[in-house]
Amino acid sequence: MQRLVDWWDRHQVALYVAAILFGGVFGVLAPSASPVLTAATNPVLAVLLFATFLGVPLVEVGRSFRDLRFLGTVLAVNFVIVPLIVWGLSRFVADDRGLLIGVLLVLLTPCVDYVIVFTGLAGGAKARLLAATPLLMLLQIVLLPAYLWLFAGGEAVAHIELEPFIEAFVIIIVIPLIAAAIVQAIARRHQAGRAIEHVMAGAMVPLMMLTLTVVIGSQIAALGSEALTLLRVVPLYVAFLVVMPLVGLAAGRLSRLTVPETRAVIFSGATRNSLVVLPLALALPAELAIAPLAVVTQTLIELVGMVVFVRLVPKLIPDPQRAGLIRLHQPDS
Repeated sequence: MQRLVDWWDRHQVALYVAAILFGGVFGVLAPSASPVLTAATNPVLAVLLFATFLGVPLVEVGRSFRDLRFLGTVLAVNFVIVPLIVWGLSRFVADDRGLLIGVLLVLLTPCVDYVIVFTGLAGGAKARLLAATPLLMLLQIVLLPAYLWLFAGGEAVAHIELEPFIEAFVIIIVIPLIAAAIVQAIARRHQAGRAIEHVMAGAMVPLMMLTLTVVIGSQIAALGSEALTLLRVVPLYVAFLVVMPLVGLAAGRLSRLTVPETRAVIFSGATRNSLVVLPLALALPAELAIAPLAVVTQTLIELVGMVVFVRLVPKLIPDPQRAGLIRLHQPDS
């Protein structure tokens, strides 16, 4: 069993790419399965986050609440710098109200679910990012209507319902977090709890593959009929992913964050809350039907981008202690 887990860990990036491709092919060949996969998205995410939370000592999360420098940097990046970037990018689709609202919905809302998983895979401070999750969720609920009003006008705000935010937060974050806390408490006294922790730790890569397959498979078929129109937003989403590592790196250095914290800031700034805002976009009037497809397009591009980020970010921000150990083990020339 351990050999299989080690193999998964060594080949995880290739396996994630394969899961994305499989989900895309399956979604195209079996579009009738889309409703089932869509319904499975939140439960699959909840299980993935449960496994992630089990690997994070919740005592460490409590301590992270006191790290005001990190929290301040994450909030400044997501709610000051990102809106400025999004405003600039959104001007390229300002003539199409549906595309504009779709782009604003997805890019103005920071991710609170699988960002923690990708941050951990890249050696980032996932416990600190987990501690920031309630604030990120609360502030995006409060600030999203204000930013929509500024960037798209008051009519856009009138169509937004906040219930999906609250529902997703409870299902994807609160319930898995409470379940993980219970298992961790049991594990301190009983072997059964430690066995659950061991099994879930070994299942992280397959769970991420399942999540990628379900998300891609559930959404890919919907894009076909509007593919040409949606090509307009692709460069905007790619540009966002290109810019955000530089923004996160600069913010981390300015705030004098550690390497894991800076990596976490990069992932928090680059990943968006697409799976949560999608129900908001689907609830828009028929004349704005392109908006949810713009959100889905961002999801597809971001997931591919996160697979790249898992390898890229550790190289962009190397751990000096690890680099020093490697140099110590190199033979003298």
